[in-house]
Amino acid sequence: MRIRIVDAFAERPFEGNPAGVLLLDTAGFPSDSWLRQVAAEVNLSETAFAHPLPPDGGADWALRWFTPEAEVALCGHATLATAHVLRSAGLAAGPVRLRTLSGVLTADAHADGRITLDFPTSTLTRVPVPDGVEKALGATPVSVHATSERLGDLLVELADERTVRELAPDVDALRHLPGRGVVATAAAARPEEEYAYVSRAFYPGIGLSEDPVTGSAHTALAPFWSARLGRETLTGFQASARGGRVVTSLRGDRTLLTGTAVTVVDGELRAGPADG
Repeated sequence: MRIRIVDAFAERPFEGNPAGVLLLDTAGFPSDSWLRQVAAEVNLSETAFAHPLPPDGGADWALRWFTPEAEVALCGHATLATAHVLRSAGLAAGPVRLRTLSGVLTADAHADGRITLDFPTSTLTRVPVPDGVEKALGATPVSVHATSERLGDLLVELADERTVRELAPDVDALRHLPGRGVVATAAAARPEEEYAYVSRAFYPGIGLSEDPVTGSAHTALAPFWSARLGRETLTGFQASARGGRVVTSLRGDRTLLTGTAVTVVDGELRAGPADG
């Protein structure tokens, strides 16, 4: 079957966050063990698997996401990558509805190549700084917020952009913190320019020491920074080694995430479910 690797939230190859994408021609998903094996073989932060659904069923495609170690309930960049492949393959001309573990998500491809995802907005609850966070990050938090159960991240506000960019966390220590992972963020040093805030995301507990660009984390970053800055629409920059921009638009209990994607590999997976 055909497999693509797509750089999501990227304007050119080798930026943003790469995701594997497999469009299945079956009526359901193969076994979970095979899906995990493929994701481990692809060895990217996420691999997306999708199959078409019958008409008028409330969604157009079923979609699941796997890291090399685990299935996840919500993933932004692999959803963007899937929408990009559906459009490139001529399988989606307008908005496409995707049935996922987080409900039905919508991806809308624009004529200029941008894709907008409609995701649930994460709740934010300010909490005391959990034991071990400061030592694991190597930086003193300004504030810490728990996100929704669906997301499961700790959102850690730091003093400034430079602190976020220079983080060299203790990955083993991060692994022992509660939840999916830690998202560190700060206001941009020059917010009047290309982006309003920066972030970095660490998920060693699910096999990702640092995720290059995390779309789902922006469902928490959007309400956090929109409340701070008084604007519904913002651009965030995830300051990983690859880097990537995510435009967020807060719409109450929904957050719109907009970005672009580039296909960098288009090939054939020769090991089907019967081989797993």
